[in-house]
Amino acid sequence: MKGEVYGYIRVSCKDQNEDRQVLAMESFGVLESHMIIEKQSGKDFNRPQYQKLMSQLTTGDTLVIKSIDRLGRNYDEIIEQWRILTKEKHVSIVVLDMPLLDTRKERDLMGVLISDIVLQLLSYVAQTEREFIHQRQAEGIAAAKAKGVKFGPQRKKVPDNFSYYAKLWYQGDISSRQAASHLGMSYQTFLRRVKEIKYI
Repeated sequence: MKGEVYGYIRVSCKDQNEDRQVLAMESFGVLESHMIIEKQSGKDFNRPQYQKLMSQLTTGDTLVIKSIDRLGRNYDEIIEQWRILTKEKHVSIVVLDMPLLDTRKERDLMGVLISDIVLQLLSYVAQTEREFIHQRQAEGIAAAKAKGVKFGPQRKKVPDNFSYYAKLWYQGDISSRQAASHLGMSYQTFLRRVKEIKYI
C-alpha cells in the first residue's frame, strides 16, 4: 500500500528563509499540508517538529529532504536517524540534492552498497564543513582581537562627573548607592568602575 509523502524543511535560525526548500518540495509534489518546517539548529535531534514528524511516519511513507544536512550535521546522528527511518520504521527517504540517496526504488546489492557509501561520505562532509566553519570563525576572532578589535556589547562611557562622585565616595562623604544614583547607574557598576580607575 502506498503511504504518505512528507517533506521536512529545516533552517538553522528564525531569521533564515525556508522558501528555497519549500519550492523544491512543491516541485517534487509534496503537499503543503505535509510539509513540516523547523527553525532550529541541526546540532542535535531535540527538535519538536522533527519529533512530531517521527511519531507520524509509518511503514510505506516517504520522507523528502532537500539535502542530507537537513537531518542534522553530526555524522553519527545522521547515520543513526537514517537507520531508524529505513530499517526500523520502514520509511523511504528521498534526498533531492543527491538522486543516489533515494530508497524508494528496489535496488540490487550494488545499488544498496553505493547508497550507503554516498550517505556516509555526505554525512562526514557535512560534519567536517561545520567544524571548518567553527575553526575559521575562531581564527577570525583571534586575528581580530590581535589587531585590537573589541567584541561583545560596547561599554558605556562613564559620565564626565564620575571622578567627582568617585572622590566623594572614596573620602567617605557619600555612599556608593548615593554616588551611583547621581550618576544614573547601579551601585555595583559604580564600584566596578571605581576599581578600574584605581580609586580602590
